[in-house]
Amino acid sequence: MTQRPRAVVLVEGTSDQIALQTLAERRGRDLDAEDVAIVPMGGAQSIGRFLDRFGPHGLDITLSGLCDAGEKGDFRRALDRAGFGSDLTRAEMERLGFYVCVVDLEDELIRSLGVSSVEDVIATQGELGSFRTLQKQPAWWGRPIEEQLRRFMGSGGRRKIRYVRLLVDALDLGRVPRPLDEVLARVT
Repeated sequence: MTQRPRAVVLVEGTSDQIALQTLAERRGRDLDAEDVAIVPMGGAQSIGRFLDRFGPHGLDITLSGLCDAGEKGDFRRALDRAGFGSDLTRAEMERLGFYVCVVDLEDELIRSLGVSSVEDVIATQGELGSFRTLQKQPAWWGRPIEEQLRRFMGSGGRRKIRYVRLLVDALDLGRVPRPLDEVLARVT
């Protein structure tokens, strides 16, 4: 990539960055050669600083972004402060290139793959027993298996980062979660 990218995708963290890079690679895209940077912000609360740096009052680079549903408000307020519009609806945010996961990245991948396929991925990593142990814990009894899977992937150090790559690798490219698909299409 050159010193200054032509487009930047703002994401909350490293797992989002890895998911999008892996998806781009699976589609035969070389984001570095395209001068597209996927920038993990260290949390959605940092978006204002990144909009200032890369947005119309900074480097004025083509921007897009991806966030969890719980962080939509942080994104919306920062877009407002940066002059992208006020009281933006989800559809208006999307027109600007900013996409919101239904719950979060893991939820999107679990729904796209299906529980059985996600359990298969966990089994290939030799961790299905660990997942079953989590399911037996009283705090997780009776909870939807999708929640249990999200919790399992979010625990254990770097497990989330490892699994996001594995789940994207397992995706049928015809069933890519819409927010991931759209945010990458925005920087074509």
